[in-house]
Amino acid sequence: MAARKKSPKINLLPQEEFASSTLGRILAWILSTFRILVIMTELIVIIAFLSRFWLDARTTDLNEEIKQKIAIVAASSDFEQKLRSAQEKLNIYSQMTAGGKKATNLINTTSSYLPPEVLLVSVSQIDKEVLVKGQGFTERAIAQFIVNLESSELFSEVSLSQVDTNQRRGATLVFALKLTLKENK
Repeated sequence: MAARKKSPKINLLPQEEFASSTLGRILAWILSTFRILVIMTELIVIIAFLSRFWLDARTTDLNEEIKQKIAIVAASSDFEQKLRSAQEKLNIYSQMTAGGKKATNLINTTSSYLPPEVLLVSVSQIDKEVLVKGQGFTERAIAQFIVNLESSELFSEVSLSQVDTNQRRGATLVFALKLTLKENK
């Protein structure tokens, strides 16, 4: 067997003299620093590569959670519409009942001007207009009721909008009045 030949080792940087010189120390520092920088960069790339798997799993979980919440919102949208409708009705009711004393005063005032021969059928109010429907036995009683309402300080205008006869109730007169409330009332 032949002995292995030793391959010659060529070192272009002399160890002892060059390592102790300023240029040698700078070059050794640069080489070791760049080695550390390369290792740190590789670690950052590996961490970024591995964190991608975690981030993908998190994204998938969040997408599933969003789909579940969309399903919940879709399922409860009918309930929400019913709830909003009920809230709107309650708001309208509370607004109407807040003016309840005003409506009671209006009915009391209107009925206080009634002659004995006139009966009220309905009293309704929309904003500043009041519609009064009633029955009277004579034209004179209806005219007296209109005069009484005109003398009131509550109404700025009183007009007769309808007069008919009702044969079913013993020839009574059915009438409708349109009253306009004064601005300050």
